Amino acid sequence: MKIAVDAMGGDHAPQAIIEGILRAEKEFNDVQYILYGDGEQIKPLLGENYNTDKIKIVHTDEKINSDDEPVRAVRSKRNASMVLAARAVKNGEADALFSAGNTGALLTAGLLIIGRIKGIDRPGLMPILPVIGKENELFVLMDAGANADSKPENLHQFGVLGSYYAKFVIGKESPRVALLNNGSEAGKGSELSKAVYEKLEQDPSLNFIGNIEARELFAGDADVIVTDGFTGNAVLKTIEGTALTIMKLMKNSILNGGLKSKVGGLLIKDALGNVKDTMDYSKHGGAVLFGLRAPVVKTHGSADKTAVYHTIKQIRNIISSHVIEDLVEHFEKQNQETAQ
Repeated sequence: MKIAVDAMGGDHAPQAIIEGILRAEKEFNDVQYILYGDGEQIKPLLGENYNTDKIKIVHTDEKINSDDEPVRAVRSKRNASMVLAARAVKNGEADALFSAGNTGALLTAGLLIIGRIKGIDRPGLMPILPVIGKENELFVLMDAGANADSKPENLHQFGVLGSYYAKFVIGKESPRVALLNNGSEAGKGSELSKAVYEKLEQDPSLNFIGNIEARELFAGDADVIVTDGFTGNAVLKTIEGTALTIMKLMKNSILNGGLKSKVGGLLIKDALGNVKDTMDYSKHGGAVLFGLRAPVVKTHGSADKTAVYHTIKQIRNIISSHVIEDLVEHFEKQNQETAQ
């Protein structure tokens, strides 16, 4: 399998990208990497003796910056590392696209270059999150920002897409699908929420369990949590901000609390490290732009080599699961039934 890599995307590119790929390259013998970016910066980071059979470099001086307007950048910077990587996937030269760069530009490149699965109205951005208190248990949230405004049928499709991912990639036999809402009762929420609830409930292919409140996100009650992109993005950023704030408060309390606090801090140092690792969802992979004809995965712009490694591992699992092929078949069958 081949992964097209936007080597110049992200705050710490290309160094963090290359270091993460070198770690993955040692572990996964069945993956090849095509690195799109500035060869003069990339080659020294790979070292003189890197495996040229598994790692290829496609040189380009052009890249999309974090402050570029997404659509304009994708259309005008035709030789940017992200655009070239997306084009390689479209042309069948690579099986998946990986980037830590401009999220909006990646969404645009995915839609305009790689394209949607026929029958999918809008792909969603789907992060993989940990269940607190249950080791190795994961759930998906969809959409987390690809679509600020959504219709009921879009959220229904997010439920189908998320359910497929949870089943084929995470390994849930009958994924529990829930709708993020401001109450657990069926009649709760906005007009959009009520309409989505009805669609999810009436779909026999889904194991729909009803509404779920934001405070229950990490409880492990659902494997797929469906929401609109505006709400999902706000929730995700609240989670990130709250986790960082709590860790900062605990650190300040220990450092400023006198000798007893400092001694206690030393005693619980490992436990605090475990809490930090649990809340760091980048260690479970990147956010998948799901609903396209090939895997497109975005890791955080500030991703380090560890996050890059875990995202490569995730992409490998997605390709191996053949979940995209199964989705294509599902929606083709649905389209045929609708046409009859």
